[in-house]
Amino acid sequence: MEKKINFNWKKIVIPIVIALVVLLVLFNTFVVVNAGHTGVVVTLGKVEEGVLQEGVHAKIPFIQQVVMIDNRIRKLEVTTEAFSKDLQSVNTVLAINYRVDTTKSYSIYKNIGADYESVLVTPAVNEVLKAITATYTAEESVTNRVLISEGLVTELNEKLNSIGLYITDVNIIDFDFSDAFITAIEEKQVAQQKLLKAETEKQTAIKNAEAEAESVKIKAEAEAEANKKISESLSERIIENKKIEKWNGELPKVTGGAGTFLDVGSLTGEAAQ
Repeated sequence: MEKKINFNWKKIVIPIVIALVVLLVLFNTFVVVNAGHTGVVVTLGKVEEGVLQEGVHAKIPFIQQVVMIDNRIRKLEVTTEAFSKDLQSVNTVLAINYRVDTTKSYSIYKNIGADYESVLVTPAVNEVLKAITATYTAEESVTNRVLISEGLVTELNEKLNSIGLYITDVNIIDFDFSDAFITAIEEKQVAQQKLLKAETEKQTAIKNAEAEAESVKIKAEAEAEANKKISESLSERIIENKKIEKWNGELPKVTGGAGTFLDVGSLTGEAAQ
């Protein structure tokens, strides 16, 4: 009875073990490279040239392994401190979009390793950012964010393209300055606003004065024109009539001309006597 049980146990276990070994070998014979990735083949520690593209590939089980490299656009956030042209401390947060060239996946893994982001990309971003920030004052850094971003893309690509890394976009998430600098900027803005207000009030006063002067000029010109027309319309006869209308009937006491004076009153008096 005991012998029969042992025999049956072996007949069951051995096939199971063999099946597991076969499955294990099969699983290690084939590898699947997912979309957006390339496979770097490592044979007993040696990195093979070339890469495996998307799909199913065969490999030597237990001798070869395949390291997956992500060739899709990846996002890296970098926080770093730099100094502006006017020696202000600028804490900057950047979002870097980059990708790995599929044809150079194996060389990147061979020369740098799988941690190429922290070994190569992050230090390059820090170095280039500090160089660019030093060319702008702190205030200019705020108003030239687009130029700084474009400069980062250009210079990072010049530095990394030969290795097989391509920067597609750089976004400046935040510029953070010291409290003293922020206070100085606020005070400057207040002063500029006051200056602008004073200049506006000055220009308004000038315009009002000019308008008033123009009004007086127009009024004076109108009166002069009216007087001119009146003067032109008066003839000698009309003037004499106006004098007669205003005469009260009394003769002047003294009249004469060219040095001769005559007392009209005395003459009229004598005549009355």
